Amino acid sequence: MMNPRSVGVIVRLPHRLQLQRCANALNSHSHNRHNSCLAYKQRRQPITNFAVTTKFSPSVLAATGAIRHSSDSRVKMADQKMLQKSLEESDPELADIIKKEKQRQIEGLEMIASENFTSLAVLESLGSCLTNKYSEGYPGKRYYGGNEYIDQIERLAQNRGLELFNLDKSEWGVNVQPYSGSPANLAAYTGVLRPHDRIMGLDLPDGGHLTHGFFTPTKKISATSIFFESMPYKVDPVTGIIDYDKLAEAAKTFRPQIIIAGISCYSRLLDYARFRQICNDVGAYLMADMAHVAGLVAAEQIPSPFEYADIVTTTTHKTLRGPRAGVIFFRKGVRSTRANGEQVLYDLEERINQAVFPSLQGGPHNNAIAGIATTFKQAKSPEFKSYQAQVIKNAKTLCQGLIDLGYKVATGGTDVHLVLVDVRSVGLTGAKAELILEEVGIACNKNTVPGDKSAMNPSGIRLGTPALTTRGLVESDIEQVVKFIDSALSIAKEAAGAACGPKLADFVQTLKENEEIKQKVEDLHKCVIQFSSQFSLPGQKIL
Repeated sequence: MMNPRSVGVIVRLPHRLQLQRCANALNSHSHNRHNSCLAYKQRRQPITNFAVTTKFSPSVLAATGAIRHSSDSRVKMADQKMLQKSLEESDPELADIIKKEKQRQIEGLEMIASENFTSLAVLESLGSCLTNKYSEGYPGKRYYGGNEYIDQIERLAQNRGLELFNLDKSEWGVNVQPYSGSPANLAAYTGVLRPHDRIMGLDLPDGGHLTHGFFTPTKKISATSIFFESMPYKVDPVTGIIDYDKLAEAAKTFRPQIIIAGISCYSRLLDYARFRQICNDVGAYLMADMAHVAGLVAAEQIPSPFEYADIVTTTTHKTLRGPRAGVIFFRKGVRSTRANGEQVLYDLEERINQAVFPSLQGGPHNNAIAGIATTFKQAKSPEFKSYQAQVIKNAKTLCQGLIDLGYKVATGGTDVHLVLVDVRSVGLTGAKAELILEEVGIACNKNTVPGDKSAMNPSGIRLGTPALTTRGLVESDIEQVVKFIDSALSIAKEAAGAACGPKLADFVQTLKENEEIKQKVEDLHKCVIQFSSQFSLPGQKIL
């Protein structure tokens, strides 16, 4: 007599996806599991029609019918067609804007010191299926399932980060989940400090970063100055060099819990050993923010902060040439030894990881973490080391070329990837210099120089060489770039003299309405386009 709970059937599956689902059902419900799995695994060639004869329970039969019916419906859904269209097909308006931006990058000279052109491998990682996955938590400790390969990617990024900077796993840990540099810094503070604890960082007008505690006499600008008490240290107004003696004196009075050794626009090497001594004298943590110089450190072109720092933060998209993301390195093991021989251990790992998630962030951007992993691999290569050496050579050529033309450069030179130019000597403001350079296809940013009273009205421009070096420019090419910059600033000086007033709006009006000046700008822009278009841009061919 036939078992009423089983029925012999033939299931026809027109697609390989349906075959996979049916095979999974066979694994769970068939009396002959092993043979069913083996039969499925042996079928490697494309399958268009397949028949399985076995006995299913009525519930499995119903599910099989539902699979077939659901599949037929999906094929007809317009939504599936939309999902498989390229950006150019589905949103030509947006695609056109992106194409214009790419053309701007090809035709222009990107000299913003914090920008770079990332690799095709990083772009592929960012555009991968990893965008689809949620993975709150850390490898092996997730709040969601399905993270087997996400865990592998995050661990790969962590291991490569430690290897890149020659760090011992027993002494250092790393968190690769911060969305960018500012969140990384806030997470480091949140992990180590309590509200209203004290920090000291280089003042923004002197070359520091917003997240190092910037505030004005009337307003707390950065969240780090809102949630914590900050006192800036300064550079010598004459030399432009950090005044370490005054920093040490102020630290003894202010007694900060963290001192930040990091820059946003400072062209000299930091004395990490001196920072360490100052921190030891007041019992503070030393946090190195190497966002701008991480690539130079990785390539061993400048001294590393890891020998001296307790915490090191960085972005990955500047000199590291990776995705827009942040990373936090933190010490492990013994922090100090008391007079009685008792060892004091670091407890930064749990505190910083907890600060990143769940205190400040939700699910990590897994596509960016994959980009970090391949960036760290690239940064370990001999080619990357040669690239970073060229970045510094180009910066020095840029700096000397401008000095030779009579421009004043803060600190009198550069040891890294950037140059800070004081344009007051040619009768310009930073805003006017930035504007004229953009008009001729050279992107930079206005920046404060030592002695400026306001960050809102800076007197300088910051110029960097990482992006141009990525495109293949060498010293002789940078010499031509210097000529372009000088020509543009000369036009700007002429326009400022012809303007009806000192305001930026008056300057802009002159550029638009003075036909002679307009023609000079257009002619110079054409020369820049012709020059820049000779150099390739990494990445995808179209977008």
